Amino acid sequence: MKELTKPYPLYEDCCCLWRACGTPDHVIRHCQAVSRTAVLIAQELNRNGFRLNLPLLAAAGWLHDMLRLQEDHGLRAAELLKSLGYEEIAALIAVHMSYQRDPQSDAITETDLLCFADRVVREDRFVGLKLRMEYIIDKSIRLSHPEAEPRIRKSFQQAEEFQKKIEAIIGKSIREIEHITDELGKTGENR
Repeated sequence: MKELTKPYPLYEDCCCLWRACGTPDHVIRHCQAVSRTAVLIAQELNRNGFRLNLPLLAAAGWLHDMLRLQEDHGLRAAELLKSLGYEEIAALIAVHMSYQRDPQSDAITETDLLCFADRVVREDRFVGLKLRMEYIIDKSIRLSHPEAEPRIRKSFQQAEEFQKKIEAIIGKSIREIEHITDELGKTGENR
């Protein structure tokens, strides 16, 4: 594998990592969509006084599910990225499956945005919180885990509150930002 760009991998570097990890095409498209969504929201927040790290967020989005077919994929991906010298990205990815945002916090972090974007994107499409929650609940029932439903609903309720906070700051809905994604093309590049 070629030398990876530091401190954050470029899109081309992520393509090399996907190939090396055997990441399936449909998962790559999901990672592209999550990255695109997170960066679009971060750009809006940055226009409103925030200083979110866009290259960090883009790379974390591109790589968050690169090992999705493995058990504990977030932790495994974080371990791999840490071994490659990407500690900041690894920290975001390590928690993306179990992340619970502190609802009392006024801060908005890259971790908040990565996890939120992952909760509003189903495969390679922005679907919003409601449709994504219904999909996850249905999936947990199909996989014989109906006990997960209350935890899922609580997580999505917190995500709804976070979405309202973002929308109040930027003065528009997340869907208004997201319509732009169709114009960005399918490459997943967020430069």
